[in-house]
Amino acid sequence: MKTRITELFGIQHPIIQGGMHHVGLAELASAVSNAGGLGMITGLTQRTPELLAREIARCREMTAKPFGVNLTFLPSVNPPDYPGYVKAIIDGGVKVVETAGNNPQKWLPALKEAGIKVIHKCTSVRRPGHRLRCDQRGRL
Repeated sequence: MKTRITELFGIQHPIIQGGMHHVGLAELASAVSNAGGLGMITGLTQRTPELLAREIARCREMTAKPFGVNLTFLPSVNPPDYPGYVKAIIDGGVKVVETAGNNPQKWLPALKEAGIKVIHKCTSVRRPGHRLRCDQRGRL
């Protein structure tokens, strides 16, 4: 199948695994990538940038296909070492980053300069003055 997504990311199927805390490890990301999708390592599942660098290296050992890293920017009094995580991603040669949470604008120049494609995941859409409500089956 050929789509804009498959061409943009160099994958066979237009399937992108989202970041999933505690399960977005090299095993899952490489399996998705080996199956033709775009696997994602969940960055903050790794407690430190050094551990993320190791997880990226492990994923490279498991697949020669493209994979990315999810990096969620959370509001926090004591934020994670985001500069360290971004450096680990860049130094690891990752070519796709999925961001989520807060606006990733602060980190975009470094990622873009490294030739990394950035996907920002928006989990909800808000319209001023409107509130979306779901029924009991989770439908809007």
